[in-house]
Amino acid sequence: MNDVWTVPGYTPVRELGAGGSGRVVLCVHDATGTPVAVKYLGERLREDPAFVGEFRAEARLLGGLRSPHVVAFYEYCEYAEAPGGAAIVMELVDGISLRALLKQSGGTDPEAALVLLKGSLLGLAAAHRQGVVHRDYKPENVLVAADGSSKLVDFGIAAGRGSTPGVAGTPAYMAPEQWQGRPASPAADVYAATATFFECVTGHKPFRGTNFAELAVQHVEGPVPESQAPEPVRPLIRRGLAKTPEERPENAEAFVAELEQVALAGYGAGWEERGQRKLAALAALLPLLFPSAGATAGGTTALATTVLPPAPAGWSPGRRGALAAAAMLVIGALLLFSYEAVAGESGGAATLSAFATSSAGPPGGGGPVPVPGASVSATPTPSASMSPSPSPSTSVFPSASASPSATPSSSQSPTPAPTPTPTKPTPTAKPSPTPTVTVSGVEATLLTGPSTGQVTVSLDVKGGPATVVLEWFLGNDLADLRVADGTDSVPVRAGTGPVTRAHTFTRGAGCHLSVRVTTTPSAGKPVIVSKAIPRCQEPPR
Repeated sequence: MNDVWTVPGYTPVRELGAGGSGRVVLCVHDATGTPVAVKYLGERLREDPAFVGEFRAEARLLGGLRSPHVVAFYEYCEYAEAPGGAAIVMELVDGISLRALLKQSGGTDPEAALVLLKGSLLGLAAAHRQGVVHRDYKPENVLVAADGSSKLVDFGIAAGRGSTPGVAGTPAYMAPEQWQGRPASPAADVYAATATFFECVTGHKPFRGTNFAELAVQHVEGPVPESQAPEPVRPLIRRGLAKTPEERPENAEAFVAELEQVALAGYGAGWEERGQRKLAALAALLPLLFPSAGATAGGTTALATTVLPPAPAGWSPGRRGALAAAAMLVIGALLLFSYEAVAGESGGAATLSAFATSSAGPPGGGGPVPVPGASVSATPTPSASMSPSPSPSTSVFPSASASPSATPSSSQSPTPAPTPTPTKPTPTAKPSPTPTVTVSGVEATLLTGPSTGQVTVSLDVKGGPATVVLEWFLGNDLADLRVADGTDSVPVRAGTGPVTRAHTFTRGAGCHLSVRVTTTPSAGKPVIVSKAIPRCQEPPR
């Protein structure tokens, strides 16, 4: 096996980035002309069956997530000959990393930061509903598209909720319980997301220790620096950076509900539209970093993950012992593992914004692991029908519902091999351009029962698949969006009829049910429909 192996059915265009964990290549799907990002496991790692297993687990995890705020998974492939190669084929997100944006601007307006936080939190919420904890939320793993929308990437060290995979993460964003090796919980992701939000609105990280020991003490025992942030968002920072998981919102979905309350109270109606426009304007300052710009690859994959040995049982530094305990943790880490970037922001990380990167920590997962070489029957993606290939590779658990949304990139036709007799080269078929997708005419009606609601959304989709996002809320008044009660994402093909979805809501959380309807691509302002819940109606006296 050598480095020239490529996933059959895809033509490489250019490398987007490379590092110790592997490389990511912009490719075009031969059958449809759809641009994709293909992540290849690095040569050093693919020789270790454990790392290959973890790479498979990351692919399985991505395949189970259905959210417009998480990079879409298309398929997973392995080379059938030892020592073997492995690759994940994913959506190509034509965007830039939040790290690149912060490096350019230093920070963002609070409204822009709130929009960015909300989008990536909705991605986290999809993972949390599947019992998955990301464990490495940071600016490198949040992508900002040209329209100001955001997506979450890199589930390389994700773990199952309640599991104890060891101490791992990026130090500047690790929750206190991560430093202590406690079980993985969604509240740790809330902490990391808040630390990233703090960096957006202040221009610096909440804790700026210069080494492991200082960072450990500051995260575990240091006061929350909320006073450094704008006053309207301080309640979010105070809650999200609380020292114990119990003091924080229990998961990303709950945090979104608090975020919307704070944003509305501090910045008024229209904060979300204004914030998205501001994000789009900041992203527009970096046009050459977008994958569609065709810039030369540079930088490395996100290798800022720190893997530390398991913490001693009951380890919890006190005021006197924190420094010594943290130093002990550091020494063990330096002896057993390599730490490649404390803050994870140096170098050309911005050029790697089109894909999810993989770290070497143990992901969550579960379920049977496919065996290389085994034949697995699965439905190909609607937009990319995979044809059989004579190449000795095996396609494992391809996604059945992912829909590419990026604009196709052109690829060069291979040069014909020379022959003894001059012949006219056979022209290579060029991929047909992907049609522009538009969504219009969005309308919604809502029916409610004592414990369920049903929304019907009519819309006009042209040019290709779109996504309808339904966000459910409970409150005491019509259009009260303070208490989030779940999110559904529904793919819609062009020319199809209305979308109908039922929802069982939390009992006792309010007397009015509301649904906010948005689409990808956007059809304009969100549509909000509300209705009273019959169980709250008092009988006439």
